[in-house]
Amino acid sequence: MSHVLVYVAVGGLAGVLAGLLGVGGGVVIVPMLALVFSAQHMPPAFVLHLAVGTSLASIVFTSVSSVRAHHGRGAVDWQVVRRVTPGIVVGTLAGSSLAARLSGRLLEGLFVAFLFFVAVQLILDVKPRPSRQLPGAGGMFGAGSVIGAVSSLVGIGGGSMSVPFLVWCNVSVRNAIGTSAAIGFPVALAGAVGYAANGLGVEALPPHSVGFVYLPALLGVALVSVLTAPFGARLAHALPVAHLKKAFALLLAVVGTRMLGGMIG
Repeated sequence: MSHVLVYVAVGGLAGVLAGLLGVGGGVVIVPMLALVFSAQHMPPAFVLHLAVGTSLASIVFTSVSSVRAHHGRGAVDWQVVRRVTPGIVVGTLAGSSLAARLSGRLLEGLFVAFLFFVAVQLILDVKPRPSRQLPGAGGMFGAGSVIGAVSSLVGIGGGSMSVPFLVWCNVSVRNAIGTSAAIGFPVALAGAVGYAANGLGVEALPPHSVGFVYLPALLGVALVSVLTAPFGARLAHALPVAHLKKAFALLLAVVGTRMLGGMIG
């Protein structure tokens, strides 16, 4: 029962973050699920694979709720979503296939490094040149491929990369957050399918798993995150942009430090 309550709590926080920052909530879901799965004595070699796969599957539902709220406020650039999606799908499927062949410890190390990278990026708040714009078709496909590949390796909806990328291209922060929420759907869907498919032949996985997607956790996280994502979207349009960035950077640093301590210990 305690595990179910944790799934619900993680889903609530992930939904708020998805709406507030356009990140899908994976930066919270992955480390929390990894801790809970370890406490449930799931196979240590596959704890991170299950956490990442389940995170991506839950973000499929969270992103739908989040993007509806942002779309209602006119903050989603659907042309950008259409242009970046082909690269997203290719990169995500390739990344999920690679992740299935990596050790759990290496996957955890990649995730921790990614958290600190994004936190530093937000804290430095490097301003783009005023003349910089979104790239052409080739550039958008390349950017989408990188976002999809990294997102599938670390179990996020892509917002931790797509929001900074869009802001770097002089898209307004609030529109970048809304558009990122929409980009998170193809990332999460392709990633979830990839993790489910690549884990089907693994015999050591716990019951109620579809490949590297653990259904009880998916149900608990997804149900609550769908309800809380619209609240996060309202906050995103009410809070100062600078506060949004600093809060997100602090969250990433705390989560990264916690996971790094666990690896060293």
